[in-house]
Amino acid sequence: MRNNLRSCQFLASECFSDLLCGEDSGILSGDLPECSSDIESPAYIEESIAGFIEEERNYVPGIDYVERFQTQSLDASAREESVAWILKVQAYYGFQPLTAYLSVNYFDRFLYSRRLPQTKGWPLQLLSVACLSLAAKMEEPLVPSLLDIQVGGAKFIFEPRTIRRMELLVLGVLDWRLRSVTPFSFVSFFAYKLDSTGTYSGFLISRATEIILANIREASFLEYWPSCIAAATILCAANEIPNFSLLNPAHAESWCDGLSKEKIIGCYRLMQDFVGDNRRRKPPRVLPQLRIMTRARIGSGDSSSSSSSSSRKRRKLNNSLWVDDDKGSSD
Repeated sequence: MRNNLRSCQFLASECFSDLLCGEDSGILSGDLPECSSDIESPAYIEESIAGFIEEERNYVPGIDYVERFQTQSLDASAREESVAWILKVQAYYGFQPLTAYLSVNYFDRFLYSRRLPQTKGWPLQLLSVACLSLAAKMEEPLVPSLLDIQVGGAKFIFEPRTIRRMELLVLGVLDWRLRSVTPFSFVSFFAYKLDSTGTYSGFLISRATEIILANIREASFLEYWPSCIAAATILCAANEIPNFSLLNPAHAESWCDGLSKEKIIGCYRLMQDFVGDNRRRKPPRVLPQLRIMTRARIGSGDSSSSSSSSSRKRRKLNNSLWVDDDKGSSD
């Protein structure tokens, strides 16, 4: 990561050829340690999960972030609308659940650290597009162009170079830490802890993933860290299996050091309130649009649009108030 930071000036003046900058350069170049059977040992896995719990605080907004929504200094409904759009695009292109979660994670971490000129409208949409684009480049083998990613009923259409500048701003605010600790870092491990035989692990993981995505639009869950959310979702998924219907949520604290019984129970109860509502929600409706996929890099492929993209009305926006641009105009 430090080595990649040296190329920031080139990236800012031209374009990105590779945004996988959340890892150590040795990892990117393939200089991995020799594999050993110890990597799959229970002790190694326990140590890895403990490390995730220790590090997760570095990949979440500050503790007063939720209060900003409660005091209405940030608009919870505007955030929910932005997250709903991210989920629409994730469903349309078939992105991994982790891609959607990372997008929202970047979005929240940015909003916590950087004030926008407006609490709703085009600034939040531009931020949503940039965060989703960065997350897709981190996780997806094929990524839509910067114009084609703006599906799902987007109210504003941004030029690729505007999105690139926003990506740079997001990267700077996040200190280029894109490889975040998320609930998906823990879900498989907690499923094994609950069902060591593996009989129901597939269902537990799949259902927990659905619950995580269904709840990320709710600002109230920002009070809980990824490990807590993962434990609560596994418990909610287990409720749908008769063999685990009498499971005591307090027992989840024993799954790993660093878990808080009170936090898990609080998140679990909050999650139960939303699970029923989410089941009744209709799946996101995605507007039809030609899918044009390109390799995961920003460059020549992003300056062109699909026939459906070019037919939409583009709104030129003056974003010089918060995007550092010597030209002083938006795209």
